[in-house]
Amino acid sequence: MTIPELSAEIGGIFLGSVQVLWEGKAPSAIQKDQVYGSQAITPTGFSEDAQADLTVHGGEEKAIHHYAEDHYAAWLREGHMVQGTMPAAFGENITTTGLTEENLCIGDILRLGTATVQISQGRQPCWKLGRHTGNEKMPYLFQKTGRTGWYYRVLESGAVEAGGRISLIERRHPKWSVLRVTRARLTRRVSTDDAEILAELPDLAVGWRQAFARMAAGEAKEDTAARLLGSN
Repeated sequence: MTIPELSAEIGGIFLGSVQVLWEGKAPSAIQKDQVYGSQAITPTGFSEDAQADLTVHGGEEKAIHHYAEDHYAAWLREGHMVQGTMPAAFGENITTTGLTEENLCIGDILRLGTATVQISQGRQPCWKLGRHTGNEKMPYLFQKTGRTGWYYRVLESGAVEAGGRISLIERRHPKWSVLRVTRARLTRRVSTDDAEILAELPDLAVGWRQAFARMAAGEAKEDTAARLLGSN
């Protein structure tokens, strides 16, 4: 199968540590700061990055979060972010121009510097995104627009630095763009047939496959209060 020639320069790399950011709330590592020089990539992501709650962030299926810098102009134009907002306002690890949820697919394999990574799932926004951006509606806006970014699992460790490149080297599921799958997951507006296919899609993260299996079985509702509103 011929794959599209998709490649982009890494505009920035952003890493963070676990911090208490909001009084009365659990610690978070959503605050990411720009770093320079070569950064090591391990099976769980950048070696100098951290996540506070590994039950919902990080781990091998969500090792690196990639966000399209292309989207920032839209957020600013729509008035959802203050002028001057820069990456990594959404807690992303890397940013590029030209790669988006529309032209990348679940299961895509890319060369990231000297590492090899694979798209595992889109991002499910949580209440921390609203707190971090100063816009409490942001988790809902992420879901509405599909401008969520996506996660990688690491197939081969390596290193990358800002100014390096990320390039598509293999496309396994051309029908399942990140946007299509993420919208189906977050809105739960998906046909039974599509839900059954996604429940068996081998390169999709296990948790998302399980969610689509429940949809295929007729479970139309999902309690998202804890994720979107926060329970601690």
